[in-house]
This record gives sequence, structure tokens and C-alpha cells, in this order.
Amino acid sequence: MSEVLRERIEKEEYLRLSPRAAKSAEAKRTRKEKECSIRTMFQRDRDRILHSKPFRRLKHKTQVYIAPAGDHYRTRMTHSLEVAQICRTVGRGLRLNEDLIEAIALGHDVGHTPFGHVGEEVLASIIGRFEHNEQSVRILTVLTEDGAGMNLTEQVLDGILHHTGEGIPQTLEGQVVKIGDRIAYLCHDYDDALRAGLLKAVDLPQGVQKGIGSSTSQMITSMVIDLISTSEEKGKICLSAEIAEAMEEFRLFMFERVYLSNALKEERSKGRHILEILFDYYLHHPEVFPPEYLKWADGDLLRAVADYTAGLTDNYAIRTFKHFFIPRE
Repeated sequence: MSEVLRERIEKEEYLRLSPRAAKSAEAKRTRKEKECSIRTMFQRDRDRILHSKPFRRLKHKTQVYIAPAGDHYRTRMTHSLEVAQICRTVGRGLRLNEDLIEAIALGHDVGHTPFGHVGEEVLASIIGRFEHNEQSVRILTVLTEDGAGMNLTEQVLDGILHHTGEGIPQTLEGQVVKIGDRIAYLCHDYDDALRAGLLKAVDLPQGVQKGIGSSTSQMITSMVIDLISTSEEKGKICLSAEIAEAMEEFRLFMFERVYLSNALKEERSKGRHILEILFDYYLHHPEVFPPEYLKWADGDLLRAVADYTAGLTDNYAIRTFKHFFIPRE
């Protein structure tokens, strides 16, 4: 073969993808490294995230329900995989770089704490600021590979950092993930709420049913089709006004009836209590967690404890709490 496979893929992207799509040949890393002969930089980033310990830990981190009694509820890992699938569909429809989309989608939630957003709130209250998207970037750039990070491309890190909040990703691929993430968590959290008995299908507001449908499949299909067609028509990544309005009504409904519901308050309060006590214990007993975290935090004990506790899975946090604070029979 006169040219390596990677170079052929990079050349084909300029012919196949939209002129506005991110091109693998233009990807940038902080540290230069030898190129792979078969994979582009975005493909390598995807693989590094997929095969990493932080990604594997997502299978035991809460999406909505803390340590759910059932095998079919979403975790952070299944959510990330579902975001990747939804966003790749959009990316293919818009002729964007699916490898970049997949890398961003798989890595966007690796910074989530145990016990979902409750854990995020606990750490923010203790150290002053904690955002899971920022922690995702910190994990991928500092808290892996013995402090060297994965050396991911700027485009992937930018998409992960700006997948939530007010910032806008610099690439169209990152912008797709920003909207696709919301599509995924609203629809799938609704599906889980039906399974848990928190909601019934008849509870869904009429505006939502009329705008995007009443089943998870209908909702995802409606929003994905609208996202592709509206983005093509307007030349930017966006939903139509009608679908965006239905999505916002859906979001407000989910916050009121699920995310902030009384039914989940008790379990979330327990998760908050566990994490607060563990954090205080680690702060006064730094010898019990890996010493490299203190090195990676440049000697800042508060930051080191935040990094370590943020990486705990729900199950491990519960087991550790029992080990330290519950008498053995």
C-alpha cells in the first residue's frame, strides 16, 4: 500500500464531509506524538476514552436513581453510549465528523461524581466550585496516565468542556453533542421514570405530546429529524422554534416531576450525607487514598480529596462508608 490507511481516510474526509465539518488532518494536540498508521487523531481519542478506567467507572455511577433495584435503569455509561448513538445519527445526516462526535459523547460525563448531581453539589459547597464538565477535562488531561493525561485533541476537549453551560463548542460536532445530550437524558430519564412508577404516560403535558410525541422512540425520532432538517436549513446547529419550545416544556416537566421529586429526596439525601462524611474523613486521613492524587493536585489537599471523591462510583462510596463507619457484625 503506497499510503497508510489513516492518510487515505483523512483525504476522503475533504471529499465526503461538509466543508464546515472538522477534519481529522487539522486536529491539534498539546503534545506532538507519532501518528497511528490506521486511525485518525479523533479515532484514537475515541479509543483512549473508551478503554479508560474513568469511562469504565461510569457503569456504576448514577444517572437518576441511586443504586437502583433493577438491571434496566440507565447509568452514566449507558447514557454516554446513547448520546453517542443519537449524535452520530445527526452527524451523518449533516455530513459531520462522526469520529469527533463519538469521542466527545463518550467522554462528556467522565467527570460526574457518585450520586449524580447531588455529589456535584456537595463538592461545590466544600471547595467553592465544582462543575462536572470541567472535572471531565481535568480527568482527561491530568488525572490519567500518571498525571500526564491522555493528550486528547483540542477539538475533543473543547466539545467536552462546553457540552453544558453557556459556552458554545467551537466545532459543529461539539454543538451537536450539546443538544444531543439533552435529547438523550430527557427521553431516557422519562423512560426510566415510567419504569420506576414515578410517572404514567398520561402525565406527559399535551404540548409535549403534540410537539415531539409520547413514547421515548417518538420523542428521539422527532427531535433528531428536526435537528438535522433545521440545521441544514439555517446553516447552524439548532432545533426549530416549535420543537425547542416542546423540549423546554418537557425539561421543566421532568425537573418538577422527576429530578426534584419528593420520591427521590430521601435517597439523594443519603447520598449527600455519605459523600460529605467521606470527604471529611479523607481530608483528615489523607493516607487512606492514593498518594498520587496529592501530587496531581500540586500539594493542594482539598483539591486532591475532591478529585478522588469525584471519581468514586456509587457502589464503592457506599462500601467504603460501611467499611469506615458501620460496625461489623
